Amino acid sequence: MTAPAAPGPGGDATHVIRLYRSEDKIHPRSVDGFYARWRWAFVALTQIVFYGLPWLNWGERQAVLFDLGARRFYVFGLVLYPQDFVYLTALLMISAYGLFLFTAVAGRLWCGYACPQTVYTEIFMRVEHWFEGDRNARLRLDKTPWGWNKLWRKSGKQAVWIALGLWTGFTFVGYFTPIHTLAAEVAGLALGPWETFWVLFYGFATYGNAGYMREQVCKYMCPYARFQSAMFDRDTLIVSYDPDRGEPRGKNALRGKKGEARADAIGDCIDCGLCVQVCPTGIDIRNGLQYECIGCAACIDVCNGVMDKMGTERGLIRYDTENGLEQRLNPAQRWRRVLRPRVLIYTTVLLVICTALLWSLASRHSFRVDVVRDRASLARIVDDGWIENVYRLQVMNATESPQHYRIEAEGLTGLVLSQATTVDLGPAEARWVAVALRMPPEAAQSLKAGAHPMHWRISRDGPSPEVVVEKSTFVLPR
Repeated sequence: MTAPAAPGPGGDATHVIRLYRSEDKIHPRSVDGFYARWRWAFVALTQIVFYGLPWLNWGERQAVLFDLGARRFYVFGLVLYPQDFVYLTALLMISAYGLFLFTAVAGRLWCGYACPQTVYTEIFMRVEHWFEGDRNARLRLDKTPWGWNKLWRKSGKQAVWIALGLWTGFTFVGYFTPIHTLAAEVAGLALGPWETFWVLFYGFATYGNAGYMREQVCKYMCPYARFQSAMFDRDTLIVSYDPDRGEPRGKNALRGKKGEARADAIGDCIDCGLCVQVCPTGIDIRNGLQYECIGCAACIDVCNGVMDKMGTERGLIRYDTENGLEQRLNPAQRWRRVLRPRVLIYTTVLLVICTALLWSLASRHSFRVDVVRDRASLARIVDDGWIENVYRLQVMNATESPQHYRIEAEGLTGLVLSQATTVDLGPAEARWVAVALRMPPEAAQSLKAGAHPMHWRISRDGPSPEVVVEKSTFVLPR
C-alpha cells in the first residue's frame, strides 16, 4: 500500500506502508532446570490422560465416551443425557474461576505449563531438536544448501510431526466414536466421511499450530493474552527481571573469573542474551512484563544457570510481584499478600460451585423423566363424559442395568390412568411413552375450567426403590 508524500527535489515521492510485517522464525534454545522439569511433567501428565483415557474400559464399554448419535455421554460410572447439560455448565464455570484464581495468584500458569498449545509446541520442538539439533545447529542447517543431510533431517522431522498430528486427531475422534471400533475402521480403510474429516482436521490443526504457528497463536489468536492484565494486580506473581540488581549490564570481559570481585559499576546481568534465546515467544523479559510472556519461566532456568557459573546469587530473573520488586519484600511477605480480597472471592466462588456440583452428582437420581403435553389435543371428552388429557413421558435410564418403572398420577381427586402403565428399559435406554389421564365427570364438576396442577409419580422397582416426581397440569375444557 502506498501513500503520497511531499515531493522532493527530484519530483514526486511515495511512502510504502506495509500492512503486514514478516517475522523471522523463532528458534528457542533448549533449557534444563527446575521449571523446565515441571513443564515436562505437565506435558507427560496431560498427554497420558488425553491419549490413554479413550483406551480405558469401564465394564463393557469405554470409560469416557461422548456418543452424540445416541445422545449418551459416559464418564466412568455416570451416564448423562442432554438434559444433564447443567453439569457441563458447572464444569465450564469451575474452569473459568480456576483460571481467574490461578491468574490472580501467579499469572499465566495455565499458558506456561498446561495449555494444549504450549504442550504440543514443547513436543514438536523436542522432535525438531532430535532431528536438527539445538538452536545454533538449526540455524546453521537452515542456511546450508539442500543436500542429503538436510533432506533426511527435515523429512524425518516432518514425518514424525505428521504422525503425531494424525494420532492426536485419531485420539480426539476416539472420544466420540468407540476407539476400538475406530481403530478397526482405520485398519480396514472403512472410516466414515465425518470421522475422516475430523481426524484430518484436528490432526492438521495440531500440526500447523504446534509445528509452524507456535508463538503466533499465543500472540495473535489467543484472547487470554489480551485480557490477562485485567486479572493482574501488583501482588500477582509474574516472571520478573530485577533491574536494581542487574543494571547496569556488563560483558564477561569486564568481570573477573568465577568468585572474583568485579567492578562496582557493573550489575549482575552479563548481557549474554540467553534469556531471549530460550523464550518461546522471542521477547526480552528485561524490558518488563509484556503481553507475549506466557509465564513458562524458561528465562528463569537459563539465568539461574548463568548465575551459578558466575558465582552470583540466583534469582536475577524470578517469580516476583511488582510490590515485591519495588519494596524488596522477602518470600514470606509476598506469600502473605496472596490472601487478598479478589483471591478470597475467587476461592469462595470456586469452592461453592465445586461443592454444589459434587452434591448434585451424589444426590442425582438414577433415572430422569421429561413430561410433554400432547399439543394436538389438550383436553377432550370421551366415554360417558370423562375428561381425558394425553401426555408423552420420556423415561431415561441412567444406569447400566435393566430397570422396571411404574407411572402414576396424583394431586387431583379422581385421576385415573386409562391403562396400567409400566415401563421396562434396558441399560442406558430412553423411551417415549404415551399416557392418557382421565377424570370422571362428577370430579370434574367440582373444579373450574382451565389448567389444574398435578404431579406425575414415577417409581423404580427393585431392591433400592427410587421415586421421581414431575410437575404438570390437567386441563378441563370450558
